Amino acid sequence: MKKYLIAIGFLFAYVTGFCQQFPKIDEIVRIKQLTPKEGKVRMVLDTDTYNEVDDQFALSYALLSKDRVTVEAIYAAPFYNSRSESPGDGMEKSYEEIQRLLKLLNISQDGLVFRGSTDYLKNVAEPIRSEAALDLIQKAKKSSPEDPLYVVTIGCITNIASAILIDPSIINNIVVVWLGGHGLDWPNQREFNLIQDVLAGQVVLNSGVPLVITPCRPVVSHFHTTLPELQHYLKGKNKLCDFLYDTVAGYHENTHDVWSKEIWDVVAVAWLINPDWIRTNLVHSPVLTDQVTYSVDRSRHFIRMAIFINRDAIFRDLFTKLAK
Repeated sequence: MKKYLIAIGFLFAYVTGFCQQFPKIDEIVRIKQLTPKEGKVRMVLDTDTYNEVDDQFALSYALLSKDRVTVEAIYAAPFYNSRSESPGDGMEKSYEEIQRLLKLLNISQDGLVFRGSTDYLKNVAEPIRSEAALDLIQKAKKSSPEDPLYVVTIGCITNIASAILIDPSIINNIVVVWLGGHGLDWPNQREFNLIQDVLAGQVVLNSGVPLVITPCRPVVSHFHTTLPELQHYLKGKNKLCDFLYDTVAGYHENTHDVWSKEIWDVVAVAWLINPDWIRTNLVHSPVLTDQVTYSVDRSRHFIRMAIFINRDAIFRDLFTKLAK
């Protein structure tokens, strides 16, 4: 029992100490920031674009939704799996993939695309000063609580956590929208975007930054499509559509008659385009433990958590914009 109480004491000291270095946002102000804004909003997109196929859809969707969002920057995020040799290699491949997509969209990359971290966060005292993190700070400081910068992050959250650690004051001027982790009641948080950099996730959750999470399971995991559906709506429409179709088809080994592909990352962008498509609740920010689980502390600040998505409405809007 004594060891247990000591461990709890260390956890409490760790969490409260973590929070003390960040500005305190009044809860009324935070809830206002977490309320979807009417009209057009400004955003940056942080993406591990080469890791999967859904980032390519999400990036294209954001750039083609000029009626609702202005994309001010695109940040390449690190990732490490079978498609990369290291987190830095994953970031560089994502940077190159962003360039390919911009070329297909006939959009100049000048002043728009920034390299992110080449590694994961190792120590809160040593944030990683990447081009992406420093650009985010610069853009956030030009923003305000009345006109916040939306930071949509659809990979591991290293770049965002580093920016917050370098200059904690930016949390007053940004709203982070993260596709990461699972729902509060899921047994663990061992989801790819989160588990790559657990410390970065802890930083963001503990910082008090206005935060919207679109959790993978059991919510965003419903956002799948099939090759027949993509063939009907996209194939042959234009070079971008053919690129996206062929990329998805490359994941299919033709060993099963019934197959679908997750396009999850689109959902984080869709929340900005039409929040009515993604039902959310205000919940207390969970404590992300070193065991990669969520613990509940109802004294903590509020965040917004998605609980339901209108899959058909989002795909309808996505396919229409891509095909144009």
